[in-house]
Amino acid sequence: MDIITPKRIRITLKTIRAITFISLLLLILFSSIVLSIVLYAKWQGPPSLTVPQSTIIYASDGAKIGELHNGQKRYWVSLDDISDSVLQATIAIEDRSFYDHHGFDYKRIAGAALADLKAMSKVQGASTITQQYARNLFLQHEKTWQRKATEALYTIRLEQNYSKDEILEGYLNTIYYGHGVYGIEAAANYYFGKSAGQLSLAEAAMLAGIPKGPTLYSPYANQEKAKERQKLILKTMEENGYITTKQLNQAVHENLVYLTRAEEAQKSIAPYFQDAMMSSLVDKLQIDEQTIQTKGLKIYTTLDASMQKIAEDIVENSIEDKSEIQAGFVAIDPKTGYVKALIGGRDYGKSPFNRATQAKRQPGSTIKPLLYYEAINNGFTPSTEMMSEPTSFAYDDGMATYKPSNYNDYYANDFITMLQAIALSDNIYAVKTHIFLGMEMLVKAGEQFGLQTKIKEVPSAALGTSPVRLIDIVNAYGMLENNGNEIEPTFVTKVEDRNGEVIYQADKNNKQVLNEQAAFVTTHMMTGMFDTKLNDYTSVTGHSIADSLTRDYAGKSGTTSTDSWMIGFSPQLVAGVWTGYDKGKKIELVQEKSYAKTIWAQFMEKALEDQSVKSFRPPDGVTGVYINPASGKLATEECPTKRLTYYIEGTEPTEYCSEHVPDVNEDGANVHKEKKEGWLKFFKWWD
Repeated sequence: MDIITPKRIRITLKTIRAITFISLLLLILFSSIVLSIVLYAKWQGPPSLTVPQSTIIYASDGAKIGELHNGQKRYWVSLDDISDSVLQATIAIEDRSFYDHHGFDYKRIAGAALADLKAMSKVQGASTITQQYARNLFLQHEKTWQRKATEALYTIRLEQNYSKDEILEGYLNTIYYGHGVYGIEAAANYYFGKSAGQLSLAEAAMLAGIPKGPTLYSPYANQEKAKERQKLILKTMEENGYITTKQLNQAVHENLVYLTRAEEAQKSIAPYFQDAMMSSLVDKLQIDEQTIQTKGLKIYTTLDASMQKIAEDIVENSIEDKSEIQAGFVAIDPKTGYVKALIGGRDYGKSPFNRATQAKRQPGSTIKPLLYYEAINNGFTPSTEMMSEPTSFAYDDGMATYKPSNYNDYYANDFITMLQAIALSDNIYAVKTHIFLGMEMLVKAGEQFGLQTKIKEVPSAALGTSPVRLIDIVNAYGMLENNGNEIEPTFVTKVEDRNGEVIYQADKNNKQVLNEQAAFVTTHMMTGMFDTKLNDYTSVTGHSIADSLTRDYAGKSGTTSTDSWMIGFSPQLVAGVWTGYDKGKKIELVQEKSYAKTIWAQFMEKALEDQSVKSFRPPDGVTGVYINPASGKLATEECPTKRLTYYIEGTEPTEYCSEHVPDVNEDGANVHKEKKEGWLKFFKWWD
């Protein structure tokens, strides 16, 4: 047992005194630092509320295509002229302790830090309204300790020199509400055609939810997400005693009537592109949209203004004015992923919803090249034959069946090759391939090709029943053209701050993710949809536009009851068109079914008319041979049709076609064993 001696007691007391003394010194030091900061902020005086600089947007050739003015759509109003519901909704969702703290909510900071620690990532914010106001007015949003320290100083200066009501008033008059609109008065006018003082509880809660992410929570951009956030804000207001449960329920069910005015919503050049660019930049820079809009940045985009104008003119002139059908369009450089032109709808003023980047629709047969790439990569060749006939497929261990059909129930009732199947868009061949490979292979292909929506592991997925975004599948086709190098849709090449410093530079990704040889073989098969020599003139799915094309293209069309697609590419450019109705209405008019192909063909020819004509260049590891496309075998001199077709080396056919071998009749004259019309009759329906 240790004996406590007087000497030990003296040592312990001495240690306690030392710790106490050090703690006191640290407390004095900390207090001195805090006092110094406060005194320094007081000495600095009230900060100047200067107007932020405009952000300039440039096309790929350096021409200015947009200027985001900080004050264009902003009207300053006093708190007395703002609905109480706006004040309450804003404080409830942004800073419920606003009137109780001195610029910093320490409890909230501690709670956010704990949440971030548990999640091991940044999941919760703790900025007060004063901090946000300071950041929006005076600072850039780079994530550095210097910026955080400067933000803290500005926050203290605001709190020292302005009342809470003045800070709240300034915040509400400078916050960004999407679509180029700043301040609550401009937002109330833009969305509802009324002043800020006239907003109802439901309208106020809807607007209060937008600043967190204008491209996500604007009711014009995403009604579903906007409604979810409105409900969250109303619930928070109820929990804080601002409204009753009855008022909450009434507001949730209130039918909001929005005012969409073209003169306020319309951007001068490529409005859908600019919206998509902004959303992309928010993700890349990890800063909010208001900062991008108001901090004097220079944004250099991938937009080709000439191609954009060509696309807009063709879409406008191809679709009848009275038609309610919508359109989405994307053109991408397949070597880089740079988005050269984009259209998200026929009228941005009436509907800013971007059908090229936001809508998810069934792609129909445009998914088949991804399937056939997997097939080529797993032992199939362009000459692989399968029977095209009515077929019922069992799946889920025999618990379910699927019976696809060809258009108008026409079938070859004969063997056809993969080369023919893709050119003629035979559904039976596609589903047989899908099931033979294993349905998980198409799911894998979707991931490899960069689709942001997962393909379902069902037989019908081979016919494009899993929804995709237009921009994703156009990008996937671009990867086929560049022989399997990974690309992603890119809108911005570089961003400079107001001082000319580069704060963002697009990555140039050359990672090989697909089999180069299989990608090229698939690409060359896709030229078949325009090859009228493959079968009779009306057989291939691109026969209606083939005569208008003057260079080599690979492509695939797709059709569902509600969607019409055309996606294709040359070595220099890949473009895709979707047409359809927003509300799922069926496309019934023959003319409307042809819009996608017509728009695509006209755009490609016009966009490339000043560029050299290039052919698809085979990589090492593939070999080209002439085959009889009807049999998939090597063509002989007697074959009436010969087509150059590419194969992965070692998989090319070695057997010669025997269908046109000369024979001798009873008189000794040569005759030909011609293949009977048979399955060729089935393709007459394409006419």
